[in-house]
Amino acid sequence: MIKLSSYNGSPYLGVYCVASERHSLLPLDASEAFVAELEEALQVQAVRCNISGSHVVGSLAALNSNGTVVSGFIEADELARFPKDMNTLLLRDKHNAAGNNILVNDNGAIVDPSISNDNLRLIGDVLGVECVPATIADMETVGAICKATNKGVVCHPATTDDDLELIRQVLKVDAYRSTLNHGTATVGSCLVANSKGALVGDISTPIELGRLEDALHYY
Repeated sequence: MIKLSSYNGSPYLGVYCVASERHSLLPLDASEAFVAELEEALQVQAVRCNISGSHVVGSLAALNSNGTVVSGFIEADELARFPKDMNTLLLRDKHNAAGNNILVNDNGAIVDPSISNDNLRLIGDVLGVECVPATIADMETVGAICKATNKGVVCHPATTDDDLELIRQVLKVDAYRSTLNHGTATVGSCLVANSKGALVGDISTPIELGRLEDALHYY
């Protein structure tokens, strides 16, 4: 299921929200209507939280079915909102915006190569997958420019053929280039998605939605 939506008027849903097959994280100021819409489309448990006092939860957290990586600046009371069974790593790195810097599904992860090797190992442990440091489209913010599910990846239009092959090898799914939000290349910032559904920025065009449906196999 693909549904057009916005977060408090913004079509950049991926900046504020992130999801796995089991959970979604979204800010405390999310409306009841938006929470219900997200839970229906993605069939997940929605967890409201801020991270380090910020509403840009999607930029600061990355998760799959095994675990969650969040900015090391998260406060104790914010972390207390997470489900008790959520295995969580506080990323204490200069590049701690985990959502922007980690592209992950349940099969693997591609990680900003600027993140230290010690933290790369910790990320792999908590997410339970192989982590490969790499850029995509010559950019380090791999989570902001792409979005991965267990069925596919939609990625920045400047993604090279070699990048596409790396994504296939690491995440074990096919990847397709597109834009969203009427020409926005940083597609990861434009949606929140898992293998069951997606909420997509409501200024995305029919052509973009068709490409997204092909990329993430929503048939």
